[in-house]
Amino acid sequence: MDELEILKKDWKKNENVFDQVTEKEIYGMLHKRSSSIVKWILIISILELVLWNVISFLFPDDSYAKTTVENHLDKIVGIIEIFNYVVIVFFIYLFYKNYRAINTRDTVKELMNSILKTRKTVQYYVWYNVGMVSFLFVLGLTYQFMYDSNMQKLINQGTQSENSGNFQLIFVITIFVIVALIFIGLIWLFYRLLYGILMKRLQKNYYELKKIDF
Repeated sequence: MDELEILKKDWKKNENVFDQVTEKEIYGMLHKRSSSIVKWILIISILELVLWNVISFLFPDDSYAKTTVENHLDKIVGIIEIFNYVVIVFFIYLFYKNYRAINTRDTVKELMNSILKTRKTVQYYVWYNVGMVSFLFVLGLTYQFMYDSNMQKLINQGTQSENSGNFQLIFVITIFVIVALIFIGLIWLFYRLLYGILMKRLQKNYYELKKIDF
């Protein structure tokens, strides 16, 4: 049994004698837990950014770079990467701001508002990453249809022949869509697992705070 449950049971036993003191103790524990959770959200987001940069630096993908050049994606990918870094750093700043804010909250209502704000920030962060991955897949597929020689060949075969070319083109598009959906689903699952546990704990703290009435 955790400390919070012990405090709550003790509170019920002695609610007529130590009512206000025990409420403050419970609030202090919830405040401490919430601050710790938000701190871990900040740490994980920073580690995530560092990890992807380390992987791209240690394991450069020459074939990917060559493909982007061949498909005329090199310039736009560079712009997207810069934009993505700016947005991620902005989210990290918001996580830091939420962490600092939650440490200075003195009332139950202020702490509850900080928790809600933090949860919204994390939700926006997760949906941004999933949306960016989806956008890159659509962009890559579009440019591949426009510039990839093999794709152009399939398109020409589809327009010139009746069945075989069309079948191959539809088959390739279907495979691309399936792979994209699987990859996007895995990205979504990754973020749900990474931040979902922390969000559930933060939500539990929020509901516990609603029971306190100073």
